[in-house]
Amino acid sequence: MMLNRRAFQLALPAMLLAAVMGLSGCSKDEPVDQKNAATEANQDLLEQIRAKGKIVIATEGTWSPWTFHDESGKLTGYDIEVGRLIAKKLGVEPQFVEGKWDGLLAGISAGRYDIMINGVDMTPEREKAYRFTDPYAYNRTVVMVSEKNTDIQSMQDLKGKLTANTISSTYAEIAEKYGAKVDGVDDLNQTFELLLSGRIDATLNAEVVYYDYKKAHPQAAVKIACVDETINSVGIPLKKEGTEKLQAELNKILADLRQSGELTKLSIQFFGTDISKK
Repeated sequence: MMLNRRAFQLALPAMLLAAVMGLSGCSKDEPVDQKNAATEANQDLLEQIRAKGKIVIATEGTWSPWTFHDESGKLTGYDIEVGRLIAKKLGVEPQFVEGKWDGLLAGISAGRYDIMINGVDMTPEREKAYRFTDPYAYNRTVVMVSEKNTDIQSMQDLKGKLTANTISSTYAEIAEKYGAKVDGVDDLNQTFELLLSGRIDATLNAEVVYYDYKKAHPQAAVKIACVDETINSVGIPLKKEGTEKLQAELNKILADLRQSGELTKLSIQFFGTDISKK
């Protein structure tokens, strides 16, 4: 009896070791999962988009006429319809994800979105951080003030004035460059509320946005004080890594849309003018 117990005690560590090794040997799925993850990591984003059958597009949804909801609640606008055409050309479904400007570009870097279509100006700083497509639109920046304002008549007059824009936007950067103090806001509607109530001196935005706002609010007491004559190129930002093929395919699609006249048609529909050409 004592010998059997002793033999069992001596054999127990070996039995436990064999059990552990047997359990570890049963994890057959782990190498496969790692292999799949490695394969996906090595794929260009274009291949991943086609494999999942959809393209995730980041947009604000509050910036008419670029991206907004119409009276029926449908998401539309120049950028949205361009996005739908791109998805169609790729043979996948578009999935639009709406969010505040400040988080959209960060979401591209983090891989939460595949692309961002939201009137993004191609600044030197952004081109260092993101891979851009060729431009699909061009615009100018204007300074908007209340109709009674006579203090601002040039870009230099922004020095010391209070403006409002979404933080990290091109318009906020331009205002700060000319010496203005910028209050951060969530969207365009909030900006106009601040301007009309006299809580800010001015706001900067795309020239076409001003005309779209006046079309929708003809009685609004706002005007263009001055224009920044620099022509801004608008492109689609992608993350830097693993997007070479996607960039090339998007450039081909945009060239086709420009040649077919579809970009011009959408531009006139939403802006009343053709901003797809410089």
